[in-house]
Amino acid sequence: QVQLVESGGGLVQAGGSLRLSCAASGRTFSTYNMAWFRQAPGKEREFAAAITRSGGSTYYADSVQGRFTISRDNAKNTVTLQMNSLKPEDTAVYFCAASRASAVLSTRWYGNPLNYGYWGQGTQVTVSS
Repeated sequence: QVQLVESGGGLVQAGGSLRLSCAASGRTFSTYNMAWFRQAPGKEREFAAAITRSGGSTYYADSVQGRFTISRDNAKNTVTLQMNSLKPEDTAVYFCAASRASAVLSTRWYGNPLNYGYWGQGTQVTVSS
């Protein structure tokens, strides 16, 4: 099993940047595909970004493509989400997620929350206009 703890959320003005981090427990972090999802009030959880086990491939939702960057450090058991050019519609609770399932190399697979068995508690990101 893996335990996930997010950090780095906060309040930022539109156009600003934030960097979210997710720290994972355990010795097998490199065997997990990792992702960030987000959930705004009254809305369903939605995919933001994902990264493969080795970090060799990344996937993004259209809404964040070009503004967000996901990366991982398998030596430090961390995955990060660099968020630039933030918009008020990016306001949400951001969740880190991990999957040990055999992945299909597509945004559709990585963007499906049902493929992830481990979740963090979330960190709030608020973007003011």
